[in-house]
Amino acid sequence: MSRSVLVTDGNLGVGHAVARLFAQAGDKVAILYSVGEPPADLLQLGCLPIRCGTTDTEEVGLAFKQAEAAHGPVEVLISHADLDGDQVLNRIDEADFAGTVDTALTGTFRMVKRAVRSMLPAHRGRIVLIASSGALTGGCRPDYAAAKAGLIGFARSLTRELGQRSITVNVVSPGLTEDGLDYLTKTHNELSKAAFWEEIRMDIPLGRPGLCAEVAAAVQFLASAEASYISGAVLPVDGGAGAGH
Repeated sequence: MSRSVLVTDGNLGVGHAVARLFAQAGDKVAILYSVGEPPADLLQLGCLPIRCGTTDTEEVGLAFKQAEAAHGPVEVLISHADLDGDQVLNRIDEADFAGTVDTALTGTFRMVKRAVRSMLPAHRGRIVLIASSGALTGGCRPDYAAAKAGLIGFARSLTRELGQRSITVNVVSPGLTEDGLDYLTKTHNELSKAAFWEEIRMDIPLGRPGLCAEVAAAVQFLASAEASYISGAVLPVDGGAGAGH
């Protein structure tokens, strides 16, 4: 059965792969994007592009109205924030930290709160939040780690609050993807892709970066009927990099 699906940052990396997979499965997909343009392949699959960030509550509300007018009440929410930057603590000021938290954590709060408005009376819904293995291992910048780790506590609290209404809330925790490796080597001009990979490859037991499509497959599973008894889970898709965390 076709469902109304909304994906934030649906034109970038993992969000793009998630939107494509759901659309290919026959779901009605709306993608929110704040930078760049909607990918042509998603438009060809019938995805509805809506220009919207996650840092303005009124803007988020208007985006939901557009998605619902086209596809009906949102039944599946995928909250994905693709953030740039690679800074150590001494280079992060308070505005940087607050901006990261507002986009990735408070922005997710805005999206979930609005989505739940239609899920509660329907007594069904799937919410999947995209965190990061770096938030569990410490292998990423501190503002990003703090915001992404916050998603786990948020999801587990919501699991207890929303479970009686058959709304599941889960977290997918990706590790380094091929897209992420490309981005990091572009922002570290002194390193070639091969040299950068040589520095970090020992941290990934499976010996390779992941694919955005592999992360998307985990998201699709958690939103499926087969996962109806899974809630409050953190599913790592990181090649084993976060094993034990």
